[in-house]
Amino acid sequence: MPSTEHRIIEQLGQLIGSASVSSTDPAWDQGNRAVIDLLAGWLSHMGFDTEIQEITPGGNKANLIATRGTGPGGLVLAGHTDTVPFDEGRWQSDPLTLSERDNRLYGLGSTDMKGFFPLALAAAQSFAEVALQQPLILLATADEESSMNGARALAAAGRPRARAAIIGEPTSLVPVRMHKGIMMEAVHIIGRSGHSSNPALGNNALDGMHAVMGDLMNFRTEMAQRYGNPLFEVAHPTLNLGHIHGGDSPNRICGKTALHFDLRMTPGGDNAEVREDIRQRLAVIGQARGLDVELRSLIHDVSPFEEAADSELVQLAEKLTGHSAIAVAFATEAPFLQQLGMQTIVMGPGSIDQAHQPDEFMPLDQVRPCIALLEQFIRHYCL
Repeated sequence: MPSTEHRIIEQLGQLIGSASVSSTDPAWDQGNRAVIDLLAGWLSHMGFDTEIQEITPGGNKANLIATRGTGPGGLVLAGHTDTVPFDEGRWQSDPLTLSERDNRLYGLGSTDMKGFFPLALAAAQSFAEVALQQPLILLATADEESSMNGARALAAAGRPRARAAIIGEPTSLVPVRMHKGIMMEAVHIIGRSGHSSNPALGNNALDGMHAVMGDLMNFRTEMAQRYGNPLFEVAHPTLNLGHIHGGDSPNRICGKTALHFDLRMTPGGDNAEVREDIRQRLAVIGQARGLDVELRSLIHDVSPFEEAADSELVQLAEKLTGHSAIAVAFATEAPFLQQLGMQTIVMGPGSIDQAHQPDEFMPLDQVRPCIALLEQFIRHYCL
């Protein structure tokens, strides 16, 4: 294991040193190709067939599908290669240089989630001399932290396919079988401006937005009653009114305004149905007030995710880890892999509490347990 740990630290250092920030802000957004090329080189050397799926023209953003073995079953070990933006001034060490201290590996993406890849490679290396009866697939994606366009491209292409998939997001090696979805929406209202001394001279968009906000808060209460789920820490869908802007002067009737909100739906609810419910409610308000009220999506939504408690993968994960599968609030690429027909869980080293934080780290004491767990899954699904 000492040589294995040395290789893991060396590989993670190279991955962290290859900046791959993904962001909706063009000033921050970068490609992930350097990370993909590193992984492809290592996996090719290990005997994997590697395919790079370009997501953007020129291939600056790409997915990697690395496969060893053939057959209709097998196992996917999946992770995303991008990171969130960072504030270097809040780090105690260079975020783009791996730093080992206090029995922890520090660096941007160390736990979310570049750190998973060297551990998955180490587990795969344990079977280097073994003939696999079913394929082992290592999957690396682009843009999970922003658009999830990498996972969307895989779902659109209908591959990879396997019997089961493990996404190595940081869960402290506790299996996750359920998470909420996410929608980000905007409400735009156009009224008619005019002099504030006479309300009849215009149609105030802010007055209309007041009615919209009240209705959205009522809808939030209805959703909590309709889609409650006690397995979540916050046991119902959430709807957060996050941003509002409108008008240009206190002595002028507001002619237009916009509100941004996010909605995180529990499994059992459908994003498209909820969006249509909201659209119809807004239409009623607009018609009653003579306002143009429009709902626009700010992002492509991510569906809620649920893997059945009695599925083979969940049952095996609970047996091997000694932990009951849990539900989490954060969204992952799991719905897209599940669309491909694979039983899917989320489980990896490190804590989500460290993700998106200065001085992000992965604890060294989870390295050996993670490799051992992945080896058992490979043995079950591929041998």
